[in-house]
Amino acid sequence: MSSQPSKSLETFENPNPERDFHIHMEIPEFTCLCPKTGQPDFATLYLDYIADQKCVELKSLKMYIWSFRNEGAFHEAVTNSILNDLVTATQPRFMRLTAKFYVRGGIFTNVVAEHRKPGWEPQPRVDLTAFEANSNTRG
Repeated sequence: MSSQPSKSLETFENPNPERDFHIHMEIPEFTCLCPKTGQPDFATLYLDYIADQKCVELKSLKMYIWSFRNEGAFHEAVTNSILNDLVTATQPRFMRLTAKFYVRGGIFTNVVAEHRKPGWEPQPRVDLTAFEANSNTRG
């Protein structure tokens, strides 16, 4: 294979650092292993952030997410670990990672972790139509 999983997250300069703008990503193919059974756990990750000086580069994010495929991790730990790595790489004004794990033993698990840059305050909310889940993949 020409591509391999990697823990390296690349960034690029924010094209409009003077403005708060919402970046929303849906990652529907996240996989890690249950640390108790070794069976695969599947999740859809929702990444929402307001960049400061750097944005995360998508191919490196894809390779980074792939790197968890053969690692055992509890849902809470892996969600916070991913958020920590993304915050370290990009130093955003705000970042939220929502991990919605598929059912396992009759239980769905959702984990939401957030980071706010010290001193950053969001602008007043303007109520617009929200993104529907998987809205980019439907006709």
